[in-house]
Amino acid sequence: MTRPSGMPGRDCPRCPRLVAFRNAWREREPQWFNAPVDSFGPVDARLLIVGLAPGLRGANRTGRPFTGDYAGDLLYTTLKDFGFARGDYRASADDGLELLDCRITNAVRCVPPENKPTPDEIATCRDFLAATVKEMPRLAVALALGRIAHETFVLSSGARRSEFPFNHGHAHALGGLTLFDSYHCSRYNTNTGVLTPQMFRDVIGSVRKALDARKI
Repeated sequence: MTRPSGMPGRDCPRCPRLVAFRNAWREREPQWFNAPVDSFGPVDARLLIVGLAPGLRGANRTGRPFTGDYAGDLLYTTLKDFGFARGDYRASADDGLELLDCRITNAVRCVPPENKPTPDEIATCRDFLAATVKEMPRLAVALALGRIAHETFVLSSGARRSEFPFNHGHAHALGGLTLFDSYHCSRYNTNTGVLTPQMFRDVIGSVRKALDARKI
């Protein structure tokens, strides 16, 4: 099988610091996934959600974006409420959860130390996001979770960051797409009140309305 163009290989060598971190965790937790995490959801989806990077004990452990940590609890519950997912989310890649007209990926595909990729690592991984977008023929709406995901999506689209500043709840017309912004649905953001569950529901609701209004 040909590897999707939007996915790095299991032993991607591009970022030395991330390679070293990945290898250290392979030795420490050999049963974990410990590799670049692929996108989740159908390629013909009209919605693409872009996060920051795999969480150490979330996607890096399970092999599926936003699976195994608090961010996934909020994300998948909200997606189910708005018809973008069905099935039971049990924080495991084999729980049978299915995405509907929605795909999820990350700006950086490998887990970074302290969940903080460097600017060079973000830039190095950007072409995988561009390839992911290119392989989605019906893509109409993107949702960036956090400023880094937003800026990575803008740059991968060939636009300038200064022309599309991150703004929670805002929708940007970016070429033929609509790009929505939300604060990341992390435990830190929800614990500090930066993002409440209702704020997140409001953004997903706007995404739902935008897709429902399209004739594709």
